[in-house]
Amino acid sequence: QVQLVESGGGLVQTGGSLRLSCAASGLTFSSNAMGWFRQAPGKEREFVAAVSWSGVMADYADSVKGRFTISRENAKNMVYLQMNSLKPEDTAVYYCAAAPSVSYYREPYEYDYWGQGTQVTVSS
Repeated sequence: QVQLVESGGGLVQTGGSLRLSCAASGLTFSSNAMGWFRQAPGKEREFVAAVSWSGVMADYADSVKGRFTISRENAKNMVYLQMNSLKPEDTAVYYCAAAPSVSYYREPYEYDYWGQGTQVTVSS
């Protein structure tokens, strides 16, 4: 049974930082591209960042480029999202997802497995 468990969310002031973690189990982690998505109230789920199976290649939404960094540790079955210079518009539930592919994708439908999400709230 595949499980993705996010942690690290919380309340932070504008300009602050948070580091999200996602622990994966029940899958061959190193064979999966990993992504982070977010969903704000009343909005569709949107792509934030993704990383290839090796961790060498990464992709970011324009809205977070230069502020967020995705990384992974295959030996620990972990993926991270370092979020700096947070803005109120970053407020959302953040989800990690796994896609059984060496490449990475921006579209949610490419991902087979999802975590339950962790809330990030940025106050102004």
